[in-house]
Amino acid sequence: MSAYLLIRATITDPENFARYSAVVPGLVSKFGGQYIVMDREPEQIEGTLGCQSIVMSKWPDKAAAQKFWDSEEYRTAIPLREGTGEFDVTLLNGL
Repeated sequence: MSAYLLIRATITDPENFARYSAVVPGLVSKFGGQYIVMDREPEQIEGTLGCQSIVMSKWPDKAAAQKFWDSEEYRTAIPLREGTGEFDVTLLNGL
């Protein structure tokens, strides 16, 4: 069953966040993920959005997404995003 990583973010330091975003797409691809949403201007239709951007990636399954998340390569990228904003990350099952 496919899985999705949903990231809701408010970027407060775009200049430094760019270092993180230059590294991570290659890792997502390497671990079998594919970006399906990258929106820096999401339109809230109902409720409260609470973020400035939304990114969603599709994975073969939750195990693949978790392998990426727990990988040494991704762990070395995480410090690049520290102090650049607020991030909520959710791992979801597909249908």
